[in-house]
Formats: sequence, C-alpha cells, structure tokens
Amino acid sequence: MGRYIPETQSEQESMLKDIGLSSIDDLYSMVPKEVLLKDLRLPAGKSEMEVLEEISGIAGKDLVYDQIYRGGGVYKHYIPAIVSYITSKEEFLTAYTPYQAEISQGVLQSIFEYQTQICELTGLDVSNASVYDGAVAAAEALFMTLERNKDEVLVSDTTDPETLEVMKTYCESRNVKLTLLKSKDHKTDIDEVMAHLNERTACLYVESPNRYGLIEDTEDFASLVHEHKAKMIQGCDPIALVLYKTPGEMDVDIAVGEGQQLGMPMGFGGPYLGFMACKKELMRKLPGRIVGQTEDHEGRRAYVLTLQAREQHIRREKASSNICSNEALCAMTASVYLAAMGPAGMEKLALSCYNNARYLEGRLKELGFVRKDEGEYFDEFLTSSPVDPDLLEEKLSKHKILSGLKVDDQILWCATEVNTKEKIDAFIDVLKEVLS
Repeated sequence: MGRYIPETQSEQESMLKDIGLSSIDDLYSMVPKEVLLKDLRLPAGKSEMEVLEEISGIAGKDLVYDQIYRGGGVYKHYIPAIVSYITSKEEFLTAYTPYQAEISQGVLQSIFEYQTQICELTGLDVSNASVYDGAVAAAEALFMTLERNKDEVLVSDTTDPETLEVMKTYCESRNVKLTLLKSKDHKTDIDEVMAHLNERTACLYVESPNRYGLIEDTEDFASLVHEHKAKMIQGCDPIALVLYKTPGEMDVDIAVGEGQQLGMPMGFGGPYLGFMACKKELMRKLPGRIVGQTEDHEGRRAYVLTLQAREQHIRREKASSNICSNEALCAMTASVYLAAMGPAGMEKLALSCYNNARYLEGRLKELGFVRKDEGEYFDEFLTSSPVDPDLLEEKLSKHKILSGLKVDDQILWCATEVNTKEKIDAFIDVLKEVLS
C-alpha cells in the first residue's frame, strides 16, 4: 500500500484560486456558522470494558416499541434467521462491485439471481444490480425516459413526500421540468393527467400503493401516456406485487421501489436498496451494474458484467447517470429473503398483511377512527382521528406502541404479518384506555 500524501499548502492555494476562493473556510460559506464544528474536544481514551459500559448505557435510553402500526415507506416485517446467517458471512459482508468479474463469480451469481427475482416480481424484462434506495430509483427512472425533444416529467402528488424531494433535486440539477399533478380523493386524477400531457412529456410517475395506501389505476394511465409516446413509471411495494397485477401485465415501462421490506430491518433509515426493472428496449438506459449469464470458452456457465462501458469505465461523458456501484450486500439480503420465503411463502405473507390491515381497520372503526377513502388498499389505510394525532402518538409511546403516521389531521395506519389478530386486540384495549 503506497503512502497517502495530502495536498501541500501551495497546491491547496492553487486549487482555491482556480475556483475563485481565498481560503478553505470559504468552501463552507453557505453553512450556518452555528452548526460548524470548531474543535473535536475528544475525551481521554478508555478501555474496551469502559466503552462498552458507556455505550450500553446510552443504548438503554432508546425506546424500543413492542408494536408498530406505522408504514409510510419503511415497514416492520419478520426476517427469517437464515437471512442474516448467510449475509453475515465474511465473504459476503465485505462484498463490493466486482471489478475483476472473472474471479468474482460467486458475487456475480448472487446479483444475477437478485435481478432474476426482481424481474419475476415486476413482470419486466431487465433489472439492474440495485441503487441506493427507493427514492433514488424513482428519480433515476425519470432520467431514463428523457429524450432530446422530451424533457418534461409528470409526477402525481400522491407520491411519497421524501421521494418527491429527491425527484425535484434531480430535475433541478438537469433543468428538467417537473409538473406535480393534483390528485382527487387521494388518487391520481386521470383528467389532470390528460390536461398536462403534451409532445414534450417524457413520462408519468405514479406510485401504487400510493402515499395514502391506495391502489392506483396504473393500467389506464399506461395506456393513456403511450398514446402520447411517453413512458409509464410505477413506484411499487414489492410485497403488494405478489397479490396485484404486475407492472409488466399493465404495460408499465419502468418499475421502481424500496426493497427494505425484503429482509432488511427498519434500522434508523438504512442501509436500504432501490430496485429497478424495465422493458428490454430501455435496457441500455438502466443505471448501475447489470449482470448477465453466458458461457466460457469451455462451455461452462459464467457470469459477466454487461453494458458497463457507459458510466463505469469509458465514455463517461455519454452517461445518463452517475451511479456506477451497486448495493451488493443489500441486494443479496433481498435475494436470500425471497429464496427463503419462496413463491408460496410470499403469497402467504402478502395475504397476511392484506387481512391483518382489514381487521385493524374494523377494530379502529369501533373507536371512531373512520376510513374516508373508498378505493382499494393493500396494508395501509387513512382514517380520521377523534383525538389529536400528536397527543395520541405520545400517549401510545408510553405503552411502547408506535401509532400510525400523521398525515395532515388524519392517521395513516399500517398492518403487516407481525400485527396478528391477538396483537391488534391487545392494541385496541390499550387504545381504549388511552382514549378514556
């Protein structure tokens, strides 16, 4: 390993001069002074035992919920023990982009299997080796549809707010016009779509289930945008795909989503993975790595990196994306989870979420939490609240129960397979006590 040599003082001054600055502090002129770190103030060193005791004390202050009824993009699911058992093996835990593909056959095979599973879930032709999270996948999908004379994108306002913020950031960086479509009764309004479609429209993005938990009329939207020679992008829940029509069956061009539900814990917001799949004709615009299967000169099965010349090695100026890595460990986690569950297990899981959500809806209705939307939903639904949602969350937290997500003055509830009938009944008993 060669010695690391930082820039000299003269080199730093030369670089600062080239960008029109006089000091390194000028680089942070946009950062509020009150948040700038002036010194580290590191304490004296401690022994391993002392550090463990202190960290354990800090961890003891965390509130660990016994029951969770919140979704909104991140979901509580049971993760089979075999998932972490396999992915924590040293040879996988350190997995990264296989630059030397000829000696990375095991990693490449795991990525190939992940891609195959995502294609099976979405009903589309090609999947990449995943991106950083669902929001990034959605934003990257917008750019896949852009052409010289098509530089405007339509996005439903039923999109998850955090995903929408990432989309806006991407579009601002490339001067792409993003038009936010107003919804009707918490679903994308087809009249609003028709009113904004024009010859410069590159795509329409709709999530289903959307941020309110409702299943959208994706097939109708796909038919409409294709008439205007635009592309249809669907944001997906990977578990809901088991029960409902796949994007491929509805003629969607690109399917994206958050893969956290496929074997990854909620974990303070990450690491997660964004999955992407598309029709074959869009394959060359798919960002990140794609692993393909072929044969070596002796006729043996082999795995290779395909279409990698765009961003990763050469011709970078022609790249449509700056993503050149992959979420190898997260992708493998999703792959192991799907393999462990199997088709029958995934169907049973999806039905459990579906049925538990409806049982929860019925029990909540008894206490005045009434669902206003009439559309179909999977495992999340919006209700009114007879009490202030913030106050309700505070009181339920004292019972180690995480309430649904506050949306304006309503509550978005979620039930997965872990929210069994017995647990829901126990939760309702606590809720009655809190309300009284």
